[in-house]
Amino acid sequence: MDQIDTQILKQLQHNAKISMKELATTVHLSSPAVIERVKKLEEQGVIEGYHAKVNIKKMERTIQAIILFKSIDCKSLSAFCNAHPDVLECYRVAGEISYIVKLATYSVETLEEFIDAAMPYGTPSTNIVLSSMEKKVITPFTDNNFE
Repeated sequence: MDQIDTQILKQLQHNAKISMKELATTVHLSSPAVIERVKKLEEQGVIEGYHAKVNIKKMERTIQAIILFKSIDCKSLSAFCNAHPDVLECYRVAGEISYIVKLATYSVETLEEFIDAAMPYGTPSTNIVLSSMEKKVITPFTDNNFE
């Protein structure tokens, strides 16, 4: 992956709906050249897909929480989280905690319902999210990233 591929990835992460013509202008290549590079990045699995970013607060999910689980039944907890509509992310991790679950729900009452329903799978420790920061653009690692 060269500098032009890096620029293409940066632009697509900022705006996945950018036209190939506009992208080509931005990276100083012809449209066919950019289309070929994007196709190659997709085939290599560097670009996994294109997604709409949804504002969860506008979806009335005003309560966000990170829940740490000391699980007694990892497979069942994973299946439960995968099927639950409020769960945004679920990570199995090593250490004293076996799962980290990020969820967005409608109220403190629905958060409590989630916790109660998850109790058979392990011991939860709930942390309400007060604010958050999310990186919008992920740049490829290079030696000069830290200069």
